Amino acid sequence: MKAIQIAKPFSMKVVEVDKPELHAGEVLLRICYVGFCGSDLNTFLGRNPMVKLPVIPGHEIGATIEAVGSGVPDTLQVGMSVTVNPYTNCGHCSSCRNGKVNACTHNETLGVQRNGAMAEYLVVPWQKVIPAEGMEPKYAALIEPMSVGFHAVSMGDVTDSDVVMVIGCGMIGMGAIIRASLRGATVVAVDLDNEKLEQARAVGARYVINSQEEDVHERLNRITRGLGPDVVIEAVGSPATYVLAVDEVSFTGRVVCIGYAKTETAFQTKLFVQKELSIHGSRNALPEDFRAVIHYLLRGVCPLDSLITRVVKPEEAESAVKEWGDAPSKVFRILVDFSSSETLL
Repeated sequence: MKAIQIAKPFSMKVVEVDKPELHAGEVLLRICYVGFCGSDLNTFLGRNPMVKLPVIPGHEIGATIEAVGSGVPDTLQVGMSVTVNPYTNCGHCSSCRNGKVNACTHNETLGVQRNGAMAEYLVVPWQKVIPAEGMEPKYAALIEPMSVGFHAVSMGDVTDSDVVMVIGCGMIGMGAIIRASLRGATVVAVDLDNEKLEQARAVGARYVINSQEEDVHERLNRITRGLGPDVVIEAVGSPATYVLAVDEVSFTGRVVCIGYAKTETAFQTKLFVQKELSIHGSRNALPEDFRAVIHYLLRGVCPLDSLITRVVKPEEAESAVKEWGDAPSKVFRILVDFSSSETLL
């Protein structure tokens, strides 16, 4: 079958690999669309310290069920539109014992520590298959990144009385904006790109700030009457945005970190104490986050097509990722279309 492989930095090729075999307790998926994540871009650019090369990238999946093995519940039927929970969990580490399987010590994410979904077929344990009935596979590929943003909002205990600043309006940041606004919070979106900020407004942000064009601190003071946002969600992963989050969050506020900075970051640690801050990491997503995203998307109120920057064939993937690397601020999601592949069997 056809697959996309990153064998080394700056090299992405279409290769032929064996079609996976279906065993008991597993589901064979016909891959329709797979989204390129920021981790895939970093793998291509040689900046992903967690990846094991060579690797088939991809963990943002829109697929249909091709076949089911023995022992699979009849709730999963051939032809069903689905997505996939792409993380593993060991069941024994402290995270798993505490019920936070999304942060398993030994997690292996599809397309990072193990081969991913950018291929015509994928076999996964049935427990990792998430039905997305009533949703086109193209849109099901948006569920996973949006669920990461939903999870961050849960980690921040966001309520309808909060002002929430989301730094970074990529797909994960958009998920955080949507979830916070669904909870009734007043959402402030911060980014460098005006197009992304307008999209943030369209999905629920009440205020938008271009941090290149405005003084973020001054604007936040006006919005919050000098109190600062109750919750700041960092969805960029740079030293500057980490510092911004700690500097601007209110006294006794909550900071939730999704992105991770690639270099060391210096903080005024006195602010941790003076403000009595709660600082949380937020990793991946839980099954309930996936379900919440699906419930939201099925309402039909999200402008999904505007979140898809480009759809490409497998043979166009390398050039699309190169262009993304040259202009990262201009991309929400690039989807790879495997739905019309000619080498099905």
